[in-house]
Amino acid sequence: MQIVVGSDHAAFEAKEALKAFLANLKHEPIDVGTLSSERCDYSDFAKLGVAAVLERNCLGILLCGSGLGISMAANRYAGIRAAVCRSVLEAQLSRQHNDANILCLGSRINTQGEMEVITKAWLDASFEGGRHLDRIAKFDKWGEKL
Repeated sequence: MQIVVGSDHAAFEAKEALKAFLANLKHEPIDVGTLSSERCDYSDFAKLGVAAVLERNCLGILLCGSGLGISMAANRYAGIRAAVCRSVLEAQLSRQHNDANILCLGSRINTQGEMEVITKAWLDASFEGGRHLDRIAKFDKWGEKL
């Protein structure tokens, strides 16, 4: 499966390691940047990640120092359900109940190993539908269009 991956400078090294982890799981990481640890703005890479997720109709993983800033930027766009997850349970529930299409991680919050376990749990979980469909439909089209 193709998975869009993007980060700011604070999470550049974590993103690079996560790409290798995804490739080992037989996924195809689509890197939207940043391409170095030089200072940059997470909002720019959130927008690039969102555009790629919507265009390819696939999942994405965005990282910054805390995961919070990049998730706030990503969630400004219609059709995006970006979830900051710091635990396996949050990752599972974000997919099962909220049909999250972008996982947001904080490289200054979780270790690389923790981010990999969270990512695997997120990828392994699936949307339950049912009672959650109406809730998501209420807000899924809100936000700016690309």
